[in-house]
Amino acid sequence: MKIFRAEPLRRYHFHDFRLAWIDRFLVKMEREKPDFNRRMFDEDFGSLFSLTNRRSGNIFDIVSNDEEFSQNLLGNIKTRYSPHSVDETIRELVEEIAQSLNWSGCAFFFLQDDDLREKIHMTSFSPYGVFRLFGTHVQWVPKRLKRHWDRDDEELSRELRILDSTKVMSFEMPRSIKRMLSTQNRTLAILDKHEFREANFHSQATHENPNPTNHFDFRVWRDTQERALYRATRKTGWNGRKYDSTRRSDFFDCHRLIRFRRNQLLLRDEILNQLSGELSRVGKSYKDEFSIEISGAKELPSVAKLNELEVRLAREEVGFKEIIDYCYKH
Repeated sequence: MKIFRAEPLRRYHFHDFRLAWIDRFLVKMEREKPDFNRRMFDEDFGSLFSLTNRRSGNIFDIVSNDEEFSQNLLGNIKTRYSPHSVDETIRELVEEIAQSLNWSGCAFFFLQDDDLREKIHMTSFSPYGVFRLFGTHVQWVPKRLKRHWDRDDEELSRELRILDSTKVMSFEMPRSIKRMLSTQNRTLAILDKHEFREANFHSQATHENPNPTNHFDFRVWRDTQERALYRATRKTGWNGRKYDSTRRSDFFDCHRLIRFRRNQLLLRDEILNQLSGELSRVGKSYKDEFSIEISGAKELPSVAKLNELEVRLAREEVGFKEIIDYCYKH
């Protein structure tokens, strides 16, 4: 096994790894095929900004004691869609962090110095196999194959990469949200396991009885699944993308929508808070006493406004349209 200081391995391709028992112990395996409800929830919960936010500018307030260096940091972040403006970069970065937190509970970025262009590039890397050892981030890399198109594949030995902590930015899911999601996801996993099992209850046709009578009530089956889904998602407020149920009232849907949007905004604000802290920390290795604070501008929806709408809804002082417009259009 090689132990050395190095940059992190960006992406884990598990099909190229040769995993031994110690690798399986230290490296949390990635889910190869996301489950039905869990995949939908991760996508919905990680979409922290509405379509209106995506088209508008100046949605973040940035306060720093070194504006030029802040632009250098924020202007060279490599996000999924490589947006150009700083506002779009921060929005995309926050959603990318949110998706990683939903998926694995943590997110990591690494700073690379481009001395020729005098720029600092910030890129994400896989959280699998990364942990802290005596205050230092290390990455465990199992044995793996390095594929070549012009020669035989090369087998690389196991590695323990010691990362430069002054260039690593780490993000964690808030404990309150993490506990809430953990409880919910256990039930979603069971629902996903039995999502399409109703086919097992069909009576099998035979030569003697080609049209068997089926006494299984599929309406009860679907109703039971729906009730279990709503009970599991009560704290998050997620509706499971069910928009056509005649059993739910508008009052029920609006309360759920407010709860779900509020949890999203709590996650958004926590990510912005962690982002401000991490940027300030890594920036100090370049500029002494550097600090930066990023927060949502007044154009973005707020937890306080949602709390106000919830109180007014309970008092029947606000219409459903106003709540839906605020949650979806802001």
